[in-house]
Amino acid sequence: MHASERIDQLIAGTPDWRGNTFASVRQCMLDADPQMLEEWKWRGSPVWSRDGIIAVGNVHKEKVKLTFYNGAVLADPDGLFNAGLDGGKWRAIDFLEGDKVNKTALKKLIRAAIAYNQSKPKKKAPASPRAKSRSGAG
Repeated sequence: MHASERIDQLIAGTPDWRGNTFASVRQCMLDADPQMLEEWKWRGSPVWSRDGIIAVGNVHKEKVKLTFYNGAVLADPDGLFNAGLDGGKWRAIDFLEGDKVNKTALKKLIRAAIAYNQSKPKKKAPASPRAKSRSGAG
């Protein structure tokens, strides 16, 4: 089953406010960039990626959590981050019952995370042993 279908099932299987909130968060992720990739990792967590991981989403008993992989380096002028603030890399947004998703601010934060991922130097693929032997090294 494709990751998007699994995320659809997660939302459908959470028919209360958490499912609605998670659906809003997901829509912001997809609307922020047409090349956003949905994945399913880490024993059942939706993950959104664009040139690297952007965020992981989870539905918990009393909250919906959206954790930004490189959140510690992102500017957050709208003050969305409210969890994991002491972490060295990750920052999160905990949505509680009654919280509204600030879609404009969230998309801005998502786009900042994409820009950060795109600003990192690309890793070069390691040279294959054949390439080394052809170049005379060996």
